[in-house]
Amino acid sequence: MTERFPSTVTLQGVSRAFGRTFALHRADLELRSRSITALIGDNGAGKSTLLNILATIDEPTSGTITYGEISRRNFARRARHRIGWVSHQALLYDELTARENLRFYAGMYGLKDIDHRAASWLDRVGLNDAADRMVRNFSRGMKQRLTIARALIHNPQLLLFDEPATGLDQQGNRFLIDLLNELRDRGRIVVLVSHDFELISSLADRVVVLRRGQIALEAATDGDFNLLEAYGEYA
Repeated sequence: MTERFPSTVTLQGVSRAFGRTFALHRADLELRSRSITALIGDNGAGKSTLLNILATIDEPTSGTITYGEISRRNFARRARHRIGWVSHQALLYDELTARENLRFYAGMYGLKDIDHRAASWLDRVGLNDAADRMVRNFSRGMKQRLTIARALIHNPQLLLFDEPATGLDQQGNRFLIDLLNELRDRGRIVVLVSHDFELISSLADRVVVLRRGQIALEAATDGDFNLLEAYGEYA
């Protein structure tokens, strides 16, 4: 595997079934670098299933996924560390401080500049004053800021965000928008799941509407695209 991260992730006919029920059915999709793709749809539409498959957590029942020219199996085995994942679970250790959490994850990824990276991200997400406090005493918004730092500390190239604005105040939302725009401009592949249409309108280059496990619409957000109308018609 080369050091250069693939500029696309391609899904062809990807399905995920549980018995006779499809959580995702024959999805065809190409995710590109320097682009933010928003996944929208009602609860149970298949958004989280698609993210889990992209994160190599779940295996598709059928279909193929390639990361550039790398198969899903090889990518999962050799390059999962190139994924940054913000899910509904914070994946933080409440009995550790914010700094200790980031140092732990930096060490887990084999990074050499652990202290610098932890300090840099604590500053970046506005947690300097709380760096040495136990996470169990954090507010929901503070935990979300730390979760974002945890997901990005290893400089991943495929970024998966499931409701990343949860718990954030107005200042936190502004930080999140600026951060995701920066990551896109730095050539990352960004996938965003959110029910916050204002956030999506501020960020997304493309919108994918999922309905009952199927892709009902894929559209660029330029021109006359209307997010509310697209949701109402296709979700």
